[in-house]
Amino acid sequence: MNNSILVGSLLAAIGVAATGTMVMLDNEPAYAEVLHVQPVTETISTPRQECHEEVVTHVRPTKDPDQVTGTVVGAVVGGLLGHQIGGGKGKKLATLAGAAAGGYAGNKAQENMQANNTYTTTETLCQTVIDSEEKLIGYDVEYRLGDRVASVRMTELPGDRIPVENGQLVLTQATANQDAY
Repeated sequence: MNNSILVGSLLAAIGVAATGTMVMLDNEPAYAEVLHVQPVTETISTPRQECHEEVVTHVRPTKDPDQVTGTVVGAVVGGLLGHQIGGGKGKKLATLAGAAAGGYAGNKAQENMQANNTYTTTETLCQTVIDSEEKLIGYDVEYRLGDRVASVRMTELPGDRIPVENGQLVLTQATANQDAY
């Protein structure tokens, strides 16, 4: 055989092999297969004031909180009434008993009058209430690209596959980096 044919055939074989290798290297997948999609949410808490009107009853302040006036007046009246009963030593005993009973009764009468001396007002009562809502912030997507399984966070649902260009996912709305498992 002619050497030039042999050299030419050898060079042609090397060229075909190199071209085949280049075709194989350039034969990467056009899409990554989506394996799992998990929605990602966050809770948004918003405080607000909730108010309502309420009628409140107040006891008027008194100048005699110990009911001394009622006790004294009751004791005097009770003593006078007790003095009208009996005679001799019984009169003194009736006067003392009437004064004690009248003092107690006068004290309780003034206490009841003070407790019933009231007025009402309308007051606005407020409290802070927290409103919560779930907001979708994206999707954690697990995918397979060739033999590699990885994940990425996306703002939109990817469907069944994700486009690949130059060995990288084409994520128009990606919000996080890729993590290999």
